[in-house]
Amino acid sequence: MRRPHIPSRLPLDPWILALLGTVGLAVLLPARGPAASVAAGAATGAVALLFFLYGARLSTREALDGLRHWRLHLTVLACTFVLFPVLGLAARGLVPTVLTPPLYSGLLFLCLVPSTIQSSIAFTSIARGNVPAAICAGSFSSLAGIVLTPLLAAGLLGGSGGGFSPDSLLKIVLQLLLPFLLGQALRPWVGGFLVRRKKVLAHVDRGSILLVVYCAFGAGVAAGVWHRVSAARLGALMAVEAVLLAVMLLVSWYGAKRLGFDRADRIAIQFAGSKKSLAAGLPMASVLFGAQASLAVLPLMLFHQMQLMVCAVLARRRARDAEPAAAELPAGHVVEVSSKAQHPAPQAR
Repeated sequence: MRRPHIPSRLPLDPWILALLGTVGLAVLLPARGPAASVAAGAATGAVALLFFLYGARLSTREALDGLRHWRLHLTVLACTFVLFPVLGLAARGLVPTVLTPPLYSGLLFLCLVPSTIQSSIAFTSIARGNVPAAICAGSFSSLAGIVLTPLLAAGLLGGSGGGFSPDSLLKIVLQLLLPFLLGQALRPWVGGFLVRRKKVLAHVDRGSILLVVYCAFGAGVAAGVWHRVSAARLGALMAVEAVLLAVMLLVSWYGAKRLGFDRADRIAIQFAGSKKSLAAGLPMASVLFGAQASLAVLPLMLFHQMQLMVCAVLARRRARDAEPAAAELPAGHVVEVSSKAQHPAPQAR
């Protein structure tokens, strides 16, 4: 008998396992009393540090250079901050028969979060798309999301956003936007240092996010919010998110074709315009939703893992589709393929 083939890379990456482990720890050992106050203060500082590092590492020059492909970037921004929110608002009709109001608030918040950077780049590279465009599109989306996501949340979520209020918008400015701008201002002095220590700072990024997840889910356990969610509701939420992802993948691909983009650009638009950033969304949710953040980030966490699994399969299919076209090229034509396509390592951004 032949031994069954075991894939060398499982679709559930270690980062997702770390997130799930953190959720499990928060469920079993949530911070209570004075410990909860200390954890919340540490999470607030971690979020500010996280966005300071984002600002200090984002190259303003590269971002300005990428503006030359403005049609592609506007298309990605329209998918992220226009089409996604429209679909989120349309899902309001599923309340309360399919989704509970707190789960719907989390789903709508998911639709307001900016796109990913690392995984969009990695999947675009695997599929042999326009990698520089994916880099710029993801960076622009993340930068725009620092301003647009809180503003859209203020207009669309309103009082349904759990702890959302005008004070929350001020917290967003103080905890996210101000550290980001400070990082940009200090980039000429600290940017090189941070770039040289990229691997070490990756652990700081992820550690900050894990701390935010622990505080959000621990607060939810302490408040008893998880007793309001049943297995049937979670299954319904996953089904709704699967439809949402399928619609965005189809619209971003065929819509880009109708707009006249070539294949490489369409790949970048599809992968940058159909995904949402867990790293950007979690800190924002902790500020916007307060004690309700555990339910608010649940749709985003589920969608994040779903998009990684689906896009990994889709990217490989796009790469296979590109091989016959490359074989038909005239002799002497050189096709450049990024090294990331050989050993992809999508990150949880």
